[in-house]
Amino acid sequence: MEFELTAAQAAVQNLARNFAQGRVAPLAREMDEQGQMPLALVGEMGALGLLGGPLPPEYGGQDWDPLALALCYEELGRADSSVRGFMTVHTSLVAQCLLAWGTPEQKQAYLPRLARGEWIGCYCLTEPNAGSDVASMEAEAVEDAGGYRLRGEKIWITNGGIAQVGLVFASRDRAARHRGICAFVVEMNTPGVRREKMPGRELGHRASDHAQVHLKDVWVPATALLGAPGEGFKVAMSALDRGRLGVAAGAVGVGQACLDACITFAQNRRQFGKRIGDFEMIQAALADMAADIEAARLLVYRAAWLQAHGRPATRETSIAKLFATEAAARAASQAVLLHGGRGYSNEYPVERYFRDIKGLQIYEGTSHIQRIVIARELIGKEAPKG
Repeated sequence: MEFELTAAQAAVQNLARNFAQGRVAPLAREMDEQGQMPLALVGEMGALGLLGGPLPPEYGGQDWDPLALALCYEELGRADSSVRGFMTVHTSLVAQCLLAWGTPEQKQAYLPRLARGEWIGCYCLTEPNAGSDVASMEAEAVEDAGGYRLRGEKIWITNGGIAQVGLVFASRDRAARHRGICAFVVEMNTPGVRREKMPGRELGHRASDHAQVHLKDVWVPATALLGAPGEGFKVAMSALDRGRLGVAAGAVGVGQACLDACITFAQNRRQFGKRIGDFEMIQAALADMAADIEAARLLVYRAAWLQAHGRPATRETSIAKLFATEAAARAASQAVLLHGGRGYSNEYPVERYFRDIKGLQIYEGTSHIQRIVIARELIGKEAPKG
């Protein structure tokens, strides 16, 4: 593994950093307070090539490798987790999933629009009774008139209220558990699709669009299938590997933002006649934070490197997500404490980082689920007796 970025990767990093710090960061507090991300940012991201970055040129992309994409997510996460979350769903869960599993017709119909930001994508997997246990999915796909009728409810669907196309998962045979799940490409204006905002107010990621999606006899043609019938679970899990890497990279960005804020505050805040950064306890907190973030960054880059080289990376991606999100949570907690009373309000961004990081510990599989994935990879399955 090379520790030096290639010229292409460094260019992506610089592009994403300039956009994140120049356009996103100045809007972050306002977006958080208003609970909405300006859709104009989507068009700008498309025009810059961020949304289609990992896609091939024939679909409007630039063939970014997984590390270049992780660098982009890190920079966006450093500025605002809602914008980073939007892109991870749109690009990694939807566009890259279509690229991997779609037919030529599906790819041509949707990928160029997604790359340009003309259409927004959402990923409709989670249900009221099927979160970590995807195989318990209750949404149904019933064969009808040469296609399927979809019935069910999806919750916490990021981009769900603003998307034009969604990847929708439903089961054609619930008794078959994961073997019965199918994936469908569904245009979100299809009759029978009803969307509404999730009730309550989110702890973090408040500028994200989180929706309930109700499916009432939504008819789609057989050509809407993504992958073969019964392959939906494989489709979902392959997408989650990419999505988890995006969350992990975003968490590195949050951790780095916490460290940046703490360094500036420690250099400028004075108590007892000197900078608080000159107190050894504050220095220890900063050092631990820096070590945590650097370790998380290397884990994320290693998982991205493995994905780029076509090697198995499920365990390494889960390790990266687990460590990066937990490290960023520690950093955010310390950042609020180090800022004292100023960290307890949104006068300083560390309050938002503290709220946002809880979502990253949950999205794309909670920290508990990551530990299960890692442990199963370590010990394997028990051999059948006899």
